[in-house]
Amino acid sequence: MAKKIKDVSEVPGVGEKIAEKIKEAGYIDLMSLAAASSKEIAETASIGEATAVKIIAAARDALDIGYETADKVMERREIMEKITTGSKNFDTLLGGGIETLGVTEAFGEFASGKSQLAFQLAVNVQLPKERGGLEGKCMFIDTEGTFRPERIKQIAEGLGLDPMEVLRNIIVARAYNSDHQVILAEKAGEIIQKENIKLLIVDSITSAFRGDFTGRGTLAERQQRLNRHLHTLKRLADVYKIAIYYTNQVMSKPDVMYGDPTRPIGGHIIGHFADTRLYLRKSKGETRIAKVKDSPSLPEGEAVFLVTPTGLKDPEE
Repeated sequence: MAKKIKDVSEVPGVGEKIAEKIKEAGYIDLMSLAAASSKEIAETASIGEATAVKIIAAARDALDIGYETADKVMERREIMEKITTGSKNFDTLLGGGIETLGVTEAFGEFASGKSQLAFQLAVNVQLPKERGGLEGKCMFIDTEGTFRPERIKQIAEGLGLDPMEVLRNIIVARAYNSDHQVILAEKAGEIIQKENIKLLIVDSITSAFRGDFTGRGTLAERQQRLNRHLHTLKRLADVYKIAIYYTNQVMSKPDVMYGDPTRPIGGHIIGHFADTRLYLRKSKGETRIAKVKDSPSLPEGEAVFLVTPTGLKDPEE
């Protein structure tokens, strides 16, 4: 009787040295290895792509990955959970909140509420399930140096939580360039396994890439690297059953004569990636408007919410 494979190092074709390289790159279990591409593993472990293909195939065989009937897919979808935004209007728009097992993007101009939603979710994920949370921790990749523990403290106090305990449950990393951002995402799986992580936030997804790749000559390389980074995040959502939320910057298209000239950064690579894509915009005072721009399960619609000193709220009727 064949030995049941339980660890990456036990996969045929993977010795201790290769296993160590693969794990250092963030592929710490069979599922993450099975979900990887042969090119990624070949580059990571410094092996031939043909060998990488065999290793990935062995990992998939060990997990019995293949076709299945749609009712099995439905069973997995039923374990999907949602994190409240703090606004009933916003939650209704999202069908209950931000989903696990998926990726949510929010784009909009400065002060439209993207980072405020990130801070709110980082606190709300820690709430009991009966209050719209997941009783879990948050990982936060800050690419713009805008993470503010003082804001977390305000939101936590507004929810009646211990602010210091809430802060201890948020694991923050400052990404100084796109390479650093990519590495942080690739290493996230190890922390997710050790800690009770239920949400990973990247604020923002494109900022470092825009800074590192300037000019049309670097566009193709930027998009390739961004695409690989996005797939790493998607794999984390699928493998560890967590929610991914990232913000995105925008640009203004001067050739748009009618309608809103605001467009998200990242082109088609970003545009086709997130499961749910939200457009946030500022209105008067504390009022913000959220619009579903793309989703496989949600109809297009809008929700009005407030960004208050104690977090996201609904407007008074």
